[in-house]
Amino acid sequence: MFVMELTYTAPVEAVEEQMDAHVAWLDGHYAAGVFLASGRKVPRDGGVILAGGVSRAEIEEIASGDPFAVSGVCAYRITEFLATRTSADLSTVRENPAP
Repeated sequence: MFVMELTYTAPVEAVEEQMDAHVAWLDGHYAAGVFLASGRKVPRDGGVILAGGVSRAEIEEIASGDPFAVSGVCAYRITEFLATRTSADLSTVRENPAP
């Protein structure tokens, strides 16, 4: 599983110009079953996306296609982790690492 942390590198006004395209990009990855949760950081200096079911290379490619990244208004920090415990709602993405 991945934590995709976005940090805005441009004023929020520039981010807002890309918001519709960013939301459409999010919707596509939710529909594909890759994105599990997303939202703005508080204070509003970026956002966070939880994603799973793909490789590190795939998640980096997905991040590079975000209209925010393409237009240069955000930078990504991607952290991979093993979700060995989850809520019942997220049991389908729970990971059991090999001993």
